[in-house]
Amino acid sequence: MQSTANYLWMMSDLLGQGATANVYRGRHKKTGDLYAVKVFNNLSFLRPLDVQMREFEVLKKLNHKNIVKLFAVEEESNTRHKVLVMEYCPCGSLYTVLEEPTNAYGLPEDEFLIVLQDVVAGMNHLREYGIVHRDIKPGNIMRVIGEDGRSVYKLTDFGAARELEDDEQFVSLYGTEEYLHPDMYERAVLRKDHQKKYGATVDLWSIGVTFYHAATGSLPFRPYEGPRRNKEVMYKIITEKPSGAISGHQKFENGKIEWSSEMPISCSLSKGLQSLLTPVLANILEADQEKCWGFDQFFAETSDILHRIVVYVFSLQQATLHHIYIHTYNTANLFQELLFRRTNITPSHQDFLYEGRHLVLDPNRQAQTFPKTSRENPIMLLSRDTVNTVGLLFEDRESEPCSLITKRCNHVQISRYGVIRLLCAQLSSSLGSMEQTLQDISSMFLPGASLTDTWTQQVGTHPEDRNVEKIKVLLDAISSIYQQFKKDKAERRLPYNEEQIHKFDKQKLVLHATKARALFTDECAMKYRLFISKSEEWMKCGKVDQKCGYISPGSIPVPRQI
Repeated sequence: MQSTANYLWMMSDLLGQGATANVYRGRHKKTGDLYAVKVFNNLSFLRPLDVQMREFEVLKKLNHKNIVKLFAVEEESNTRHKVLVMEYCPCGSLYTVLEEPTNAYGLPEDEFLIVLQDVVAGMNHLREYGIVHRDIKPGNIMRVIGEDGRSVYKLTDFGAARELEDDEQFVSLYGTEEYLHPDMYERAVLRKDHQKKYGATVDLWSIGVTFYHAATGSLPFRPYEGPRRNKEVMYKIITEKPSGAISGHQKFENGKIEWSSEMPISCSLSKGLQSLLTPVLANILEADQEKCWGFDQFFAETSDILHRIVVYVFSLQQATLHHIYIHTYNTANLFQELLFRRTNITPSHQDFLYEGRHLVLDPNRQAQTFPKTSRENPIMLLSRDTVNTVGLLFEDRESEPCSLITKRCNHVQISRYGVIRLLCAQLSSSLGSMEQTLQDISSMFLPGASLTDTWTQQVGTHPEDRNVEKIKVLLDAISSIYQQFKKDKAERRLPYNEEQIHKFDKQKLVLHATKARALFTDECAMKYRLFISKSEEWMKCGKVDQKCGYISPGSIPVPRQI
């Protein structure tokens, strides 16, 4: 146990470890309240005194809900070394959140928007004081649960921070290599000498990488075998990125780099949000500091996203839920134009239903007067012309993850263990979206209307198959093995019995993964595609009947309020 005049902590209560300091969970001696105690090591005292004091001075100036609060600066009783007493964040960091199997393909949209809002607000506070952080990454964004039960994210670790005016530059090197601006990467990682200086906008590059990571679950720039093992290709990717691209991936050894200006198909963010976010990422992930946006434009564009409302629209003939981001003062004209970009249904052919009634939108009607929508109660969109049914888009990677799991999966070198997490996420994410889409369609028709009987007879993923439940059981088993493998990876060496158990688990893992993927591809995905095909035929029948006068618009199966 160690202590200061007012706080104490156990050396075993380690929360985090860095190059110059460790962070422990401590308590106030009188109240017993929990705090995070940052204790500096001997390496930190090799730095110049002004650098050592910089973190104290920076934190004393800051006071914002999205920045971890400094409560006291005290001295450790024995060594007399400085100790920072800070706000305790029991929920870990954004990196911890992204490591959860359910977030392997990025955060859910609502959670991502909270991250976006909180990081932007925290950075805005830093810029008000002319402070550059220099080490923005998911591990330095802590999470707490607020009084309303929602997440709150807070910037932390200001050991690399310093005051810097907008036009001032610096030459010192800090940061984590995957999130480093290319100019800093060249000197810090590749050890190449150059005379370049860095401005406050280097934080924007790190924010761009962090937001992409939060949105997709992966780093945007990925050489073959990863950035830590292939530093030269990593540098090539981040310096040669074409304008407008937000990611670059080398899939094979010595292979070409595949660039993309869009989020991957596995990203769970809606297309509506992606269309607003990708231009922001493209303009802050600019290696040329002259082309990169400044903070003023970054704050203006992100504020524009955060001040929009979402109108939920379910395109019945496409079997797709759309999120339309729009300002409250925007009119129905713009709303219909945005809907056209998402659905390819021209405004003149768009028909709307809401809670079972025809909804007429006057062209000049403002969005703030639209009906209140949600995922469960959207506006229904029908096309006056027949359109192709799209349905849920998902990646079908055949059996790639199952084969990867068998490679290098022992207690010493388990570099592919992340594939397990990706497999869990891919299956559960696709299943969840598919299941919801089926429910959205099948629950939106009132009994007794024309065509309802034929609708209920169509082939789909029937509840009695219980394929979803079967896969969830397998995913639970896979997740359990994954958690054990994470513990095994942390051990330098496993005892003989644990090593044998690890080998057995590896075999079970392959069996579970193979069976889960077969259920998904051979049962769920196949029946889902058949279901979409049948629903398209059903819609065409409804259109024909309506045109022939056999049914009136009022007798077409209409959405009921959920």
